[in-house]
Amino acid sequence: MHFVLYCLDKKTAAQVRLDNRPAHVEFLQSWGAAISLAGPLLADDGDGMIGSLIVLEVDNRADADRFVDEDPYGKAGLFESVTVHPYKQVIKSST
Repeated sequence: MHFVLYCLDKKTAAQVRLDNRPAHVEFLQSWGAAISLAGPLLADDGDGMIGSLIVLEVDNRADADRFVDEDPYGKAGLFESVTVHPYKQVIKSST
């Protein structure tokens, strides 16, 4: 089952993101094929990072919640909010 994680950073946490990025990327890599896609949400100017969007394919909501709980960004207090929703993929790009 797919889950979408929509995470918004605290307004004053840009340095927290930078400081914890290597651990966060390593954490994402440790989940392997369960990560369907992941990347930062950008400010309207396309420059600054304001959050994260992650699509996980895991067995259940408990696994998605475990991901959220173990993410180094979350542990470091980066996020103002994290929303998790089940997601049904209907169309997949062929590229």
